[in-house]
Amino acid sequence: MDCETRRPLDLLPGRDASTLASWLRAHPGAEIICRDRAGSYADGARTGAPNAVQVADRFHLWQNLGTAVEASLRLHSNCLKAPFTSPDGPASEGGDSDATKTMSPIEARIRERHATIHALLAQGHGIREIARELHMGGNTVRRNARAAVPEQLLTGRRQPRASQLDPYKPHLDKLWAAGHTNAIQLHAELQNLGYRGSYQIISDYLRPRRRQRIRVAPPAPSGIRRVTGWMMRHPENLAGGERQQFAAILASCPELKALHAHVRGFAEILQTRSGQHLKDWITSTRTADLPRLHTFATGLEKDWDAVLQGLSTRWNSGPVEGRVNHIKMIKRQMCRRRRPHRLRQCPPRPCGLHSLRHRPHLGRAPALHTRPGIQTHHWEGGGPRHALPLRVVLEHRGLGWLNGTSCRW
Repeated sequence: MDCETRRPLDLLPGRDASTLASWLRAHPGAEIICRDRAGSYADGARTGAPNAVQVADRFHLWQNLGTAVEASLRLHSNCLKAPFTSPDGPASEGGDSDATKTMSPIEARIRERHATIHALLAQGHGIREIARELHMGGNTVRRNARAAVPEQLLTGRRQPRASQLDPYKPHLDKLWAAGHTNAIQLHAELQNLGYRGSYQIISDYLRPRRRQRIRVAPPAPSGIRRVTGWMMRHPENLAGGERQQFAAILASCPELKALHAHVRGFAEILQTRSGQHLKDWITSTRTADLPRLHTFATGLEKDWDAVLQGLSTRWNSGPVEGRVNHIKMIKRQMCRRRRPHRLRQCPPRPCGLHSLRHRPHLGRAPALHTRPGIQTHHWEGGGPRHALPLRVVLEHRGLGWLNGTSCRW
């Protein structure tokens, strides 16, 4: 893919270094090759275009750092079990009777409507005026106006009825408060006092109290993948609860606190494209007891020139990643018939053709001649320069294609 015009150039049959090198030799003139961190692409670019500048993609650098962070967290998995208390605290074990008298939504609505109507009546408004204002029927307003207290309106079928247990409820509450919570024993105790009701009535009466006795379990320790996400994200993008848990984890482990500081340092270099500070960052990581981060730093030094270019210049593999999504969409539309000859029958959208620019060393701007699935360039001074399928050099293991590489001519 041409990383200037974002135009796909070719579809390669393999992902090895020799395939890329052969293609670059057949199409000389590449000045900048933006790639990921795979060694085969580095060897192929070095062999096929030795004069081209290689650029390591910033997204893949950040992805490699995330892998190192996750490996480091696995070495300190015991530190992830830092205590964290819920701000609500555990539920109370009290057995007060107010918990068993929770107001239903219907009762709350009736009481609110009764209070509103009586407040308007006290201000001197009439029945019809209140009905228009509250969008109620006149009979509903009159019924609420005649009721002195809301209890006179609570006469529906959902209201609690008299029960055989009512005379024994005070004694049952005392037994519950004393610690007797076995419903079978309580049923036997009340039978000795003359209760003739069933066990189920007692069980239903005690059920809200049992639910109140259930303790709220503390949150489970954060997993490695979740903490990795917290560490790789900007601190301002963490929610309140995540920020508290993450701070507790860092406070319990000095190594993880140092790891987070190094991650934020690398993020600053990547965001500001200040690759000149990379050497100092690597030197500081060597002093920390983080072997997985040392491995990451060693990998950066082995690919130093490409990494430095990736952290200092504007070139990246973003257009290639966009084409990956496009090819996946085509594959879904074709019911996963993903062989290359099938894909060539479905021409992709002309992404980036509007931005073709004149380059003196290649001749005048191309006149585009289209056939189904084929994009041909006709240049001044001869026949077509390329007669290649309008496809992408992209990353897609399922298709067996060469992973993301983009070039600038």
